[in-house]
Formats: sequence, C-alpha cells, structure tokens
Amino acid sequence: MNRNRLLLTLLTLPMLTLGFWLGRMSHSQIEPSAEASAQKRVFEIRTYTTLEGKLDALHARFRNHTTKLFEKHGMTNIGYWSPQDAPLSQNTLVYIIAHPSREAAQANWKAFREDPEWVRVKAESETGGALTAKVESVYLAGTPYSPLK
Repeated sequence: MNRNRLLLTLLTLPMLTLGFWLGRMSHSQIEPSAEASAQKRVFEIRTYTTLEGKLDALHARFRNHTTKLFEKHGMTNIGYWSPQDAPLSQNTLVYIIAHPSREAAQANWKAFREDPEWVRVKAESETGGALTAKVESVYLAGTPYSPLK
C-alpha cells in the first residue's frame, strides 16, 4: 500500500504539469473527429522493478530503443520517471504511454512483442540475465473534467 501511495505521489506533479499545459490548448483547435477519438484514448501507467544492479541497463534500453519502438507500434510516449527516494530510486522506472483505445493497446503490445528489432534488442540487453523482476500495468481513462484525455 505504501508503494502505491508513493508512486501516486510521484506521478501527481508531472501529471498536473502536463495536464495544465495541455489544458491551455484551445478546444477550438481540436477537430470533432480528434475529440471523438480522445474519448476512447487510454493511458497506461507501467512500473518496472529491476533486479539488483540492472536499473541503468533498463534505462539504456528505453533511451536507445524501446521508446522509438513504442512510437513505431502506435504507442504515444507521455513521460518517464525515476523515484527520488530509496529504495525505489535504486530499482524502479515508472512511465506513462497512451493508446487510441483499449483494443488498440492489446494490438500495439502484440505487434511490439513480435517485432524482430525488439526481440533482438531484448535478447542483447539480457545477455547477463533478465533486467526486470516485476512489471505492473494500470490502464486509465480520462475523466470528463480532465484536460488530458
């Protein structure tokens, strides 16, 4: 429970900042079709807990490969964060991506996992063993009053 509360606290400021910035965009700039699509849009918060000593390797894999592959497969990179306080600062990566819909998320992940480039990158980055001990995923939908949907 403490870990979930900490992660929620860590995500609050970046999400508020991003929401404020996006909320300043005029609704008149959004076409009706884009607004309708945004209603189905889902955000995915993912938390990776690495094995001891593997966090830097995970950051390198994301920085050099994963984020680009996400975009290739229809996932929008929203943000990536590292907890500031130990022990989570030593083994945790938290990020948010967006998908056009929950159905699209399933298709995006399937295509991503089957991508030969991802298969190669994952294998190369794990020659010394797996990087992650645990991966958690939570899907979110924007509320009617959220500036970010």
